[in-house]
Amino acid sequence: MGTQRPTGPAGDDQVARLTALIVRQQGELEAVRAQAATEALVDLAIGVLTERLRCSPGEAARQLTHLAARSGMPLAELAADVVGQPAGDALVRGSAQPPRHQPAQLADAPAPRAVDGSRIAVATLEEALAPLGAVAVALWMTEPDGALELAGEAGLSALEASRWQRLPPQMDCPAQRVVQDGCPRWWPAAHHLPRPLPLVGPWRGARAVLPLTDAGALLGAMEICWPQPLEEFAPALRHQLLTLAGVCASSLGVQGERTWGRHGSWLPALLDALLCSALVAHAVRDHDGRIVDFQIDHVSDGFVDPAGRGPRDLVGRRLSHVHPLMTVPDGLFEHAVDVLRTGQPYQADSLPVHVIVGDRIVATEMDVRIGRLFDGIALTWRRADDSNGLTTILQHAQRLGELGGWQQDVLTGDVRWTDHTFTLFRLMPDAPEAPISLQGLDAHVHADDLDAVRRFRDVLFNQVRPAATTFRLLRADGAIRQIRAFAEPVTDAAGTLVAVRGTYQDLSTLYHTQVALAATRGQLADTEQRADDQQRLAIQLQRAITPFSADPVETAGFDIAVRYRPANQDHLVGGDWYDAVVLPSGEVLLTVGDIAGHGIRAVTGMVTLRNSLRGLAMTGAGPAQLLRWLNDVAYHLTDDVTGTAVCGLYDPATRVLRWACAGHLPPVLVRDGDAGTLPLPAGVLLGADPHSAYEETATALRPDDGVLLFTDGLIERRGSALDEALDTLVLVAGRPIADLQRYADHLLRHTTPDTDDDTCLIAVHLR
Repeated sequence: MGTQRPTGPAGDDQVARLTALIVRQQGELEAVRAQAATEALVDLAIGVLTERLRCSPGEAARQLTHLAARSGMPLAELAADVVGQPAGDALVRGSAQPPRHQPAQLADAPAPRAVDGSRIAVATLEEALAPLGAVAVALWMTEPDGALELAGEAGLSALEASRWQRLPPQMDCPAQRVVQDGCPRWWPAAHHLPRPLPLVGPWRGARAVLPLTDAGALLGAMEICWPQPLEEFAPALRHQLLTLAGVCASSLGVQGERTWGRHGSWLPALLDALLCSALVAHAVRDHDGRIVDFQIDHVSDGFVDPAGRGPRDLVGRRLSHVHPLMTVPDGLFEHAVDVLRTGQPYQADSLPVHVIVGDRIVATEMDVRIGRLFDGIALTWRRADDSNGLTTILQHAQRLGELGGWQQDVLTGDVRWTDHTFTLFRLMPDAPEAPISLQGLDAHVHADDLDAVRRFRDVLFNQVRPAATTFRLLRADGAIRQIRAFAEPVTDAAGTLVAVRGTYQDLSTLYHTQVALAATRGQLADTEQRADDQQRLAIQLQRAITPFSADPVETAGFDIAVRYRPANQDHLVGGDWYDAVVLPSGEVLLTVGDIAGHGIRAVTGMVTLRNSLRGLAMTGAGPAQLLRWLNDVAYHLTDDVTGTAVCGLYDPATRVLRWACAGHLPPVLVRDGDAGTLPLPAGVLLGADPHSAYEETATALRPDDGVLLFTDGLIERRGSALDEALDTLVLVAGRPIADLQRYADHLLRHTTPDTDDDTCLIAVHLR
């Protein structure tokens, strides 16, 4: 027996709190039970005094309290003395009245307490059901195996009754359905059945099948037949029939013996004789027929309770109260419900059963068996044998470690193998060559390993020292396995060698893994070298095309600052690019772009588009036409390169910026210390559609204006929309531009992207 302790301080605290809560709730439950029993006893004593003294209940209560005070007896003890007198007993018997909502015809229906179920069925039909139009009734009682046995019937022919004498649990019929889930069935007509089911009798009218329950225990089923259909089973009629079913259940001679039924007290005695540790409990169901608990009816004298409680402490209590930890998911309570529902027994060996002992959770390994018994279960368990448990552990250790033990007697030559050694060699125990001695091992070893095996034997038999070796085993199924052998000599008191013993271990999986790992390492080294070479080439190419900063473009009344911020991680080298150059026409080409992806492919795509745009700009075409041509280059002359770009041509003579956009972020205009984005003209990203058209727009600039062109790496943040990021950039950029270079550094310093992407920025300031 060991204590289960979750690892870690948090786990210890949680278990301690849970244990304390369960212990406290158990104590509170016992206190509530005791208080309820005391109050019921006092109320009963007040009723006795009310009858004897011919007074009101209030006067009787005061008289009882006065008597207790004068006699010095506790109120509960005095109430017990009052109730225990003959007059009180008579009063208790005389006070049993039918429920006030029960119809008179049901209350008056004679249902004698006898085992003769036929008499009960006849009386029930003639005096209670016939006035309701019913023509037959059948009563079944649950058997230990889940079958239903006909206890009584009325209105059926002898042949029909014999056919329905016993209903096995696997038979799908209305009565078995009701017993299995505890829910009544109401069918105003036979065609209302969910599918064709075997029915009692020839009638195809209304039919009600009800559970027979007594004190929460389901004892069987009652089926009532009508010759004609009914419009419906009204609530009042349903209540009458359910009440009648309860009266029949109590009248079948099972009240007080509901678990054992008519088998009497010999069944517990039989269980005690056969099973030294047995517990029997019946199902406790809610109003919908669902099993919510089990109530213990019998516990054998030799029952082993992990918490050390005896039969007197268990009988009459609910299983969840006695062992609350059994109700955890996939615990014994769920298995018990499955046993009762399906009829299939449950068994588990060396199952850890957790119980609360004091303020601790204790786990005990038990061999558990659960079987169905009437509307309940029979549970038997015993502590798992320690030696059997240790043997099981050793067997699993050999299996998991691919180990097989052996021992060879030197004098007789006898060889003994463990079960898993036969598995390692793929030999059956009755094979002629099994088990194989160390001398006979040569026939099963690869020729290149024979010397190693012979040295292994020499150390053991001649030098009488422990030895180890590795060899390739030629197995009976044709496979070759890598085997590691360990052995030691066994000597007697005089030091004479009498036996050798050891283990074989199959290392094939490890060997093959090591071989594959070595090959993978070589391939990985080659791949890493190629990747490093490509990465260095991409970085060098990118930095050659887009340096971190560039010399300002010199033109009258016009200042330019360019910035490039690479990704922090070299393996994320991207395709962001920019260009700012004065064309022969005197206009200034301003452009930024972003190629999709990272690595050498993105960089080569960036080089292609940047250089192509420079060449195309020499034609004197406008920004929209340049982007149309650049789209053709991306679509037809690259390896599926796609990207975005914004292309602008600034004319210093007119101070007009003509520009077009291909799916890129809009430029930002800084004027009079305020910043805002320019309206975007139409245009999709480059390389996506060979027929894409681009719109050109013109922005008139003023002295001291500033224009910002940038890629998304300047502003992009995970979890934030680009519109929000643009608004942040506008706030940062909204300030007068005194020194353009410092202004560009200010923008890089105060924008906080977190995507680790490249960033390109062109800042323009008109003097």
